[in-house]
Amino acid sequence: GAGAGAPQAALPLRRAREPAPCFVHKMNNVHNEEELTMVKKETLLLLAGLVWGAAGFNILRIGLLAYPGHVTLWNLALSALVFGLFQGMVFGRLVQRHTARIRGYGSERKWFWQFFDGKSFLIMVFMMAFGIGLRASGLAPEGFIAVFYTGLGASLLTAGLRFLLAVSRG
Repeated sequence: GAGAGAPQAALPLRRAREPAPCFVHKMNNVHNEEELTMVKKETLLLLAGLVWGAAGFNILRIGLLAYPGHVTLWNLALSALVFGLFQGMVFGRLVQRHTARIRGYGSERKWFWQFFDGKSFLIMVFMMAFGIGLRASGLAPEGFIAVFYTGLGASLLTAGLRFLLAVSRG
């Protein structure tokens, strides 16, 4: 045949492919392992929303489970008052402050734990310790747990939702 002795064109050499990055690497456009724990500013808002939302959901659940047998117009009004006080004086301000702080970061990437500052982590730890201690001690009657935890949990859950709304608003 015609091509039996003719030289063949060299096939281009293929470079070995690097392993595909994992999902977390792709999601945050990570290039090295140190950056794995660094996330975009919007991810910080998402983390804040998930943490406060999960805490709020759990506390609200505890309050609602304690409510049967304590449902009165007065107790419902007190739960609404607790919600309003915490939303207006604590968590509403917290969401605004942290959203502004996170959006004000100069660099695009921050360590994942920077969704809160030290003060907010202390507030979270104190609230968890106080709540667990209060329920474990048996000092608080079930009616108090129902009223207070329902209002507090609803306020925390609302804070989480407000952080998530901040993510969607970009």
